[in-house]
Amino acid sequence: MTFKKPVRLISMLLVLMILISGCMGQKIQHSGDPENIDGTGDVGNTGNAAESNTDQSDAAVNDPSGAGSDAGNSGTDSEHGPGASGPEEQTSGNGMEQGSGEGSDDASGAKEDDYIRVKALYLTGWTAGSTKNIEHYIELAKTTEINAYVVDIKDEDGYVGYESQVPEVVENKTWRKKYNPERLLEAFHDNDIYVIGRLVVFKDPVYSLKRPDLAIKHVNGKVWKDKDDISWLNPYNKETWDYIISIAKEAVAKGFDEIQFDYVRYPGGGKTTMDFSGTDKEKYEAINEFLAYAKEQIPEVPISADVFGIILESPKDTENIGQYLELIGRDIDYISPMVYPSHYALGQIVNKVKFDVPDLDPYGVVYNSLAKCRDRIGQVEGYKARVRPYLQDFTATWLKSKDGKTKYYQEYGPEQVRQQIQAVYDAGYEEWILWDARNTYSEEALMKEGE
Repeated sequence: MTFKKPVRLISMLLVLMILISGCMGQKIQHSGDPENIDGTGDVGNTGNAAESNTDQSDAAVNDPSGAGSDAGNSGTDSEHGPGASGPEEQTSGNGMEQGSGEGSDDASGAKEDDYIRVKALYLTGWTAGSTKNIEHYIELAKTTEINAYVVDIKDEDGYVGYESQVPEVVENKTWRKKYNPERLLEAFHDNDIYVIGRLVVFKDPVYSLKRPDLAIKHVNGKVWKDKDDISWLNPYNKETWDYIISIAKEAVAKGFDEIQFDYVRYPGGGKTTMDFSGTDKEKYEAINEFLAYAKEQIPEVPISADVFGIILESPKDTENIGQYLELIGRDIDYISPMVYPSHYALGQIVNKVKFDVPDLDPYGVVYNSLAKCRDRIGQVEGYKARVRPYLQDFTATWLKSKDGKTKYYQEYGPEQVRQQIQAVYDAGYEEWILWDARNTYSEEALMKEGE
């Protein structure tokens, strides 16, 4: 499915090539086959799945147009936001590649035919700890277009999700047994499923308190905390980099196919109370240097980074969190902009289009965000990172007026998910990941084999 075509298909192709040209052994491109299940199966037994990303969105902060709103303007610092409380593999018929669109190699030097066109779902560590759940997701990959999963290595709770042997993790007791990575990876790999390990970087309420010398400091000298009372590691401190990269290296040794860094940024609120004295480096410079260092230290697998969707619209590092579109993809293999419609402010302008209530127009928001992205990075010579967006598969029930009488959201289901996927293709990209913190996905939206 993911890494190789069925034997019968290979045989037929070889026979055809022999008859036509006498040539044998030609490499056959592998991309995810369209496949679907009827949505049955036990995906609700996720333990504390809601433990990750249950805070509200700070989408309204990211509003370069100045069109603020009551909806979602909670001021919290969520990356993905909470989950629920195209036709076949197409690229609009143009076959355009991701990244800068130049050349035939990807960021790792591999030929275009060698990389996986990822169509994935995100799974928490708690979900990954259930045998019944994993059997369901393997079956889903066999019968739908899904060919990959993103699985937590370290969530924003601060804990590595399995028994780690990294000395610093062991010493500080910053791991928690959520799942068995060896068993999970073997099960997925035996079924040709690509596994991306998600590793939350600087938002870390555990290690930052175990090692307050590495935490962001408040101007009063104490450890700084955001509105949710969560402390963060200081991205300017390179010792924090080594802690994260040591965890990533262990994950690669276990067999993860890719490392995806999340919360690879500075906090989005309370900037006047954070103490970054002693450095004159820009935030985006520190973030870019961390990613370049990670790629240098972990050359064996692709390195990706999750970024706010609004940076595709905002010039430079407008949000002052260290994410600068033209620079953040310079040294890594993928960026995954979180183009969730719920994360845009009321009246947000994207690619010169105004969205009065963004959550009500999933296609328009995703398409225009990615079209603007493509235009911008297409002008950057040597831009390495391909673009693989995160799409919304959750209902943003918190998007209401202050009095609670007006809602600025809609129920998200198969139709809204499919609209976003089509927008990805129409914008010229091929890959996507669905996000729902509770892992209750709209599986009816996934294309069945042969469609």
